[in-house]
Amino acid sequence: MPILLPDSTPVGVDDMTPRHIVAELDKYVVGQQKAKRAVAIALRNRSRRQKLPPDLAEDVAPKNILMIGPTGVGKTEIARRLAKLARSPFLKVEASKFTEVGYVGRDVESMVRDLVSIGIDLVREEQAVLVREKAAQNAEERLLDVLLPPSPVSPPGFDQGDEARRESREQAARTREWFREQLRDGRLDQRTVEVEVHDRAMPAFSVFSGSSVEEIDINVKDMMPGLFGGRTKTRKMPVPEALEHLRREEEQKLVDMDAVTRQAIARVEQSGIIFLDELDKIAGREGGHGPDVSREGVQRDILPIVEGTTVQTRHGMVRTDHILFIAAGAFHVSKPSDLIPELQGRFPIRVELEALGRDDFVRILIEPRTSLIRQYTALLATEGVEVTFTDEAIRRIADFAGRVNDRTENIGARRLHTVMERLLDELSFEAPDLAGKSITIDEPYVDRMLADIVKSDDLSRYVL
Repeated sequence: MPILLPDSTPVGVDDMTPRHIVAELDKYVVGQQKAKRAVAIALRNRSRRQKLPPDLAEDVAPKNILMIGPTGVGKTEIARRLAKLARSPFLKVEASKFTEVGYVGRDVESMVRDLVSIGIDLVREEQAVLVREKAAQNAEERLLDVLLPPSPVSPPGFDQGDEARRESREQAARTREWFREQLRDGRLDQRTVEVEVHDRAMPAFSVFSGSSVEEIDINVKDMMPGLFGGRTKTRKMPVPEALEHLRREEEQKLVDMDAVTRQAIARVEQSGIIFLDELDKIAGREGGHGPDVSREGVQRDILPIVEGTTVQTRHGMVRTDHILFIAAGAFHVSKPSDLIPELQGRFPIRVELEALGRDDFVRILIEPRTSLIRQYTALLATEGVEVTFTDEAIRRIADFAGRVNDRTENIGARRLHTVMERLLDELSFEAPDLAGKSITIDEPYVDRMLADIVKSDDLSRYVL
């Protein structure tokens, strides 16, 4: 998917400069230029590495990034938008989940396995788009086979003659084309057809190995094809649903899953991104007792994944040497220096994100492509209600959000979600009865809806 830069010139991701990458991130995330520059350089270095000789490129390790900043300032959003821009497999995982007693659930290598699954889904969807037109044609032909009755068969000993057979074939072709037109025009949508569907109910197994749990799907269909291979059942469904079902089946037939798996593993290894959140929650050393032992143990378990190792997955071996790790944490109580030295060294780039103020809230409300103002305006427009926010109202909303953050827990931009929900609570409830009307949200409206909450510390703590 080409990117349109300000000069309207289509540019591939590999050709985007760090300046262009930051410009793309600016469309969705307000401020935090240091963090944007860091991730833009990391992404550009990936494309630079691809142009190096293979022996040198192998030794060029990604420069992992540690984002330090309070909650709600855009750490996760920057990483997620970067991955989407680069079409890279992306996984967000909380480091604190591995501190549970006995590592309840799967071990730290599960993050790589999950990333591979995400990569396979990503590549499969891309390949499905390429074959979608052919799959739609095949599905249409299969549905026409169901809709049309079989051609009559001549009784034994009766010879129709070449002319009669030709006319019969032409008549059948005309009938089929007539049905095709009816199908495409939606005139057959009310009909119900019987379609054969595959019964995919297969036994599932979990294989336990040591202290970790690795979920492995054993394909019984491959082991015993005579028992499960051809099992189908007939279902009745409307024509549109049948057409969509057949299209998905045809897509699965046309997509080469072996090639998808190979391409997905290569993409995970070369361009995968793992966002390791709440790293500050596992910071702690030399405790010798209590949670510190668990925290340092988790750090040492994560270390080989970040350093570069080979992980066994159900789809094959995956190397983590060139996966980009972006870690994040508030580090209010602990400090990055509380991490074990080996792990500190694997995050050479550190950027501090700034806390958001009222001016930032105003920009967040209106500037991003999917800003909250645009979201709520579009949602209410579906009910036929036209909502307009005045500039004074937007500034007042930002002021209320900043005041609540100052007086209670500072949760950054997430406070805007709760403020907007409270502000539009009454309007959202009444919207179905206000179709065709225009509503203007001005400063007095904002004061009326939010003033009582801000006056009470107790209310603001629990409601907002």
